[in-house]
Amino acid sequence: MRTDKDYMRLAIKEAQKAQALGEVPIGAVIVKNDQVIAHAHNLRESLQLPTAHAEHIAIERASKVVGSWRLEECTLYVTLEPCVMCAGAIVMSRIPRVVYGAVDPKGGCTGSLMNLLEQPQFNHRAIVESGILENECSTLLRDFFKNIRQQKKALKQAKIQNDTNLLE
Repeated sequence: MRTDKDYMRLAIKEAQKAQALGEVPIGAVIVKNDQVIAHAHNLRESLQLPTAHAEHIAIERASKVVGSWRLEECTLYVTLEPCVMCAGAIVMSRIPRVVYGAVDPKGGCTGSLMNLLEQPQFNHRAIVESGILENECSTLLRDFFKNIRQQKKALKQAKIQNDTNLLE
């Protein structure tokens, strides 16, 4: 039987696929009865769809596999704390357990900004476990955004150099 860390490693592999595409490196895996039934990674930029988050895509795929919108016996593993949209999809799909790696203090809705998954007003709530392989998940995201900032800085410096050469 696999552990939460094992499944999070699979989600990290999905995140690496997103990164290879130039997407924000977030990956998700959905497990039922100790079997991976769906996996996905961010595709927002590739598809130009605001809903193409790893969790959202994985939920859609898992629903097709089980033949139902109810994913009541599943666990979602995701490398970053789900946002408001994904937390809503988790509630609506009845996923009972969510495990994530890195905290998202600016957009996380399963503990950081709020916790939609444990709101007593909803007829469904999920158990949330955080911090599984948090360092690996955080490092992947931090390095991705650091690289983007460095690329922007290099482009800006190249433009300045080019403009300077034109003036000479």
